[in-house]
Amino acid sequence: MRFLVDECTGSKVAKWLRDANYGVFSVFDEARGMTDNEVLTKAFVENWILITNDKDFGEMIFRERRGHHGIIFMRLTDERAMNKIKVLEQLLENYAEKLPEQFVTVTETKVRIAGT
Repeated sequence: MRFLVDECTGSKVAKWLRDANYGVFSVFDEARGMTDNEVLTKAFVENWILITNDKDFGEMIFRERRGHHGIIFMRLTDERAMNKIKVLEQLLENYAEKLPEQFVTVTETKVRIAGT
């Protein structure tokens, strides 16, 4: 599985995913300052699942009907890197096969998968 980690999600999350042997492109580490449009386009064209904390991507997917290969929207109360990693670890352990091509909203206690 390949993940494009949005700048707001951070480099610690990207490093954890790399250490877990996932393919990773980190906007924070490799292309800081990309616009949301550039991020979504790159994720779609290059077949990445986007991990973000930015709710603007929901607008782009559901209102603008933009294409994607999977979005993980982290809507967390605790935005610290260790909490993001803990939530992602649980998500990947329990829902990995359901992530491609879906818009997934994850909180500390819930997972919602919405087809687009």
